Amino acid sequence: MEVDKSHLLPYAQRADFKVARANELSGKDRRFFRFLEIVPGVAAWGTIVGIILASMYAPFYAAYFIIAFSIYWVLKTFFLSVHVRYNWKRLKHHMELDWSQLVKRFKYEDKYHLVIFPFYKEPREVLEGTLKGLKEAKYNKQKLIVVLAAEERAGEEATQLAKEMEEKFGADFGHFIVTVHPDDIAGEIAGKGSNTHYALHQVKQRVIDIENIPHKDILVSIFDIDTVIYPDYFNCLVWHFMTAENPYKSAFQPVPLFTNNLWEATAVSRVMAMSSTFWQMIMQERPDKAATFSSHSVSFQALYEIGYGQPNVVSEDSRIYWNLLVANNGQFDVVSLSYPIAMDATTAPTFWGTLQNIYRQHRRWTYGVENWCYLIYHFTKNKAIPLRRRWSIALLQGEGYWSLVTNPIMLFILGWAPIFLGTREFHDTVLSYELPIMVRNLLIVAMGGLVVSSVISLSLTPPRPDGHSRFRYVVMTLQWIMVPITMIVFSAIPGLDAQTRLMFGKYMGFWVTPKRER
Repeated sequence: MEVDKSHLLPYAQRADFKVARANELSGKDRRFFRFLEIVPGVAAWGTIVGIILASMYAPFYAAYFIIAFSIYWVLKTFFLSVHVRYNWKRLKHHMELDWSQLVKRFKYEDKYHLVIFPFYKEPREVLEGTLKGLKEAKYNKQKLIVVLAAEERAGEEATQLAKEMEEKFGADFGHFIVTVHPDDIAGEIAGKGSNTHYALHQVKQRVIDIENIPHKDILVSIFDIDTVIYPDYFNCLVWHFMTAENPYKSAFQPVPLFTNNLWEATAVSRVMAMSSTFWQMIMQERPDKAATFSSHSVSFQALYEIGYGQPNVVSEDSRIYWNLLVANNGQFDVVSLSYPIAMDATTAPTFWGTLQNIYRQHRRWTYGVENWCYLIYHFTKNKAIPLRRRWSIALLQGEGYWSLVTNPIMLFILGWAPIFLGTREFHDTVLSYELPIMVRNLLIVAMGGLVVSSVISLSLTPPRPDGHSRFRYVVMTLQWIMVPITMIVFSAIPGLDAQTRLMFGKYMGFWVTPKRER
C-alpha cells in the first residue's frame, strides 16, 4: 500500500524504517542485518554446547559455575516474586477504584476511543463475548469507534459474521465499521499486524477524516479478538493518559489475564496462561524495560506520525512500540496501567492439540527476537537516540531473549552434566558427590516462589462456574509443580526453535492461535 510520507516524523521517512528481514535490504546493510539475525541463535546454542563441553573437559570449572548460577537463580526468583506480589496488590487496588469518578477532575469528554479487533476464523461466541464486554463499558459509547477487522483469506463466512456483528451491535456505539483486509498486498505478512495496519488506514478514511476528529483526541486500543475489557478500562486509560508526563509519547499497557476460559482449560494450559500473566505483571513494575504486548493502547497521533504500524512482521504487538521509540529518537515510554483485561487461555479439542497450540503460540511470541535485530540495526543508524539508552535497551532485550532460551535448559542439565560427562579425577572428589545435592537444595528454595504464584493465581481466577467440582481448586493449587517442565518444553525449546529458524534464515509467518467456543 502506497503511503504519503510527508506527515511522518523525519526518521520514519527512511526507506528502511520498517525493515523486517535481511532480504529486504542490500549491500552492507543486508549483511549487517543478516549477521544480527544469526547472533541470538549462535549465542543460545553456544551457551548450551559450551556447558556440555565444559562438563566434559573442565568439570571443576563447570561445577563452580553451576553453583554460582544456582545461587543467581534463587536470587532472581526471589526478585521476580517480589515484583509479582507488588503488582498484584496494585492490580487489586486499581480494580476496586471507581475510575469513572476519578476522571471527572479532567476535561476528557472530547476523547474518542478507537478500538480495533483483528480477527480470522474465530467462532461467533468469541466475537459476541468481546463486543458484549465493550457494550458494558462505563464510558460514553458514542465516543467509541469500533472496528471489526476481518481477513479476506478467511473466506466469505468470516466477512458475513463480521457484518452480522455490525448489525447486532452497531447501534450501541458511535461508529462501528467492518474492514476486510485483502490477502494479496505485496510486502505483507498475513496476520494481525498487516490487518491492523490496513484497518487504521480504512478508519481514517471512513470515519476520522469525514468527522474531522482531531488525531490528538483519539486513543487507539488494538485488542486481540478474545479480549474482554473490564468495565472501567477506558476510564482507567484516560486517567493514565491525562496524568502521563508525555501522553502523546507513551504506550499504555494493561495486564492480560488469560481467564475467559480458565475453568475449561487443562492444567498445562492454565499454568502457561498464568505464567504469561505473571511475566506481564513483572514488566508492569519495570516499565523502563517493557514493551507493548498483545492488547495495548496508544495515541492515534503517535501512530499517524510513523505510518500506523508494520505489516511485515510476526511480533507486531511489540514492534509497534519499537517503531515509535526509534522514530521518536528514544523518547517513547510504556505506561503501566496495572488494570486487567480478560483473554483466552490456549486450548484445543484434544489434550495433544492443546500442547501443540501452546508450543506454536510461544514459538510465535519468542520469535519476537526479530525485534532485537531491528533495534540494533536502527541503533547504529539513529544517533539522535542517547547512547546510554541504546546500550541499555540492546543489552536488556538481548539478555532477555538469551536467558529465556538458555536458563531453563541450564537448570535442567547443569546439576548432572559434570557427573555423567566429567573426568575420573572429578568423580573421585567430594565436590562430585555434593554438587547434585547442593543444586537440588538451591532449586528447592527457588521453588518457594511457586507458592506465591499459586496464591496469586487463585485470587485472579474467576468464580467457579456451575458444573465444576470444588476439587478443581486443589488441582489449581498443585498444578504449579509442573513449572520446571513447562519452562523447558513451552518456553526454552520453542524459543530455541524460533531463534534457530531465524539464524538459518527460515523466516516464520504469523500463526493464528485457534479460539474455541467458551
